[in-house]
Amino acid sequence: MIFLNHHLMLHARVRFAHTSELNESGFDLAFCNGVFHHIPVVSRLDCARYVLGKLNPRGLFALWENNPWNPGTRYIMSRVAFDADAVTLSPPQVKKLLRDAGFSHVNTSFLFIFPRLLKLFRPLESVCQRLPLGGQFVTLEQRP
Repeated sequence: MIFLNHHLMLHARVRFAHTSELNESGFDLAFCNGVFHHIPVVSRLDCARYVLGKLNPRGLFALWENNPWNPGTRYIMSRVAFDADAVTLSPPQVKKLLRDAGFSHVNTSFLFIFPRLLKLFRPLESVCQRLPLGGQFVTLEQRP
């Protein structure tokens, strides 16, 4: 997970740290890609609340997840040993989880719709990002 604030944006260096080392709060952005499907279901709400607590008011949380509605994503995840323990989250499940944690929903976009074989159509992805077709989705949430 990555936490950033406007102060760090002004510097050339960004420090990455494990959440156990993260003592400060007051971040403008938290970014998480492909993590929540590895977090035990019973711990997900606490993790989302942890992120909320680290953000400034009106701070943003961008949560990326694999789209379980995409057959290609399901196929790839079934063949990757790293994802053997994964319990996927659908976009409505992510939205509810983050709402229950205290976030306000801003937007959900679906990305990586066209595989390499169909790369000619990739310019259309920006038009199609509202359709639940992509291999991944990102939900953008805001701390009130």
